[in-house]
Amino acid sequence: MTQKENLRILLLCSLFFLGLGGLMLHSRIHSLGTLPGNAIPFVSGVLSVSIIPLLFYYRKTVAFGYLLNGMTVIIGTIGMALFSLKNPPEIWTLQTILFKTLLADMILLWGKFAVGKALFELELASRLDQTTRRGRFFRYPNMGFWWVHLIALSMVYTLGVQIWK
Repeated sequence: MTQKENLRILLLCSLFFLGLGGLMLHSRIHSLGTLPGNAIPFVSGVLSVSIIPLLFYYRKTVAFGYLLNGMTVIIGTIGMALFSLKNPPEIWTLQTILFKTLLADMILLWGKFAVGKALFELELASRLDQTTRRGRFFRYPNMGFWWVHLIALSMVYTLGVQIWK
């Protein structure tokens, strides 16, 4: 097994275990039968444990895994941010923001994104030491692509919440 293959297997395992931890955490907090909105974390968790690592496993489907992983992270970030804003701590301090909101969960979620991005970059790079970043910052697969989608989807979701109150 080459160093690249070994690193790829470790990253795939990391992606699987981050997804499994998220699924277990959400199934403990959001029971599936109580609210229809609880299906979103469940479906995202199932995708993160089964489909996304499988897509990253095959070279032909790595780009789909990268997109699906990124979109589940964005949807999870928006959902958890909304939940934290709807259920704010009584007093806003640095300690309550860190420990009484879902900020820690969102940080773990973006760790899952980083693992997926590392897998994507690893598959595309033939020689890691000689690859240079090309293309526009806001185009796929650069990070700007994800920032644009995070901002745009947040705005659309916020508008939807405001319109359909």
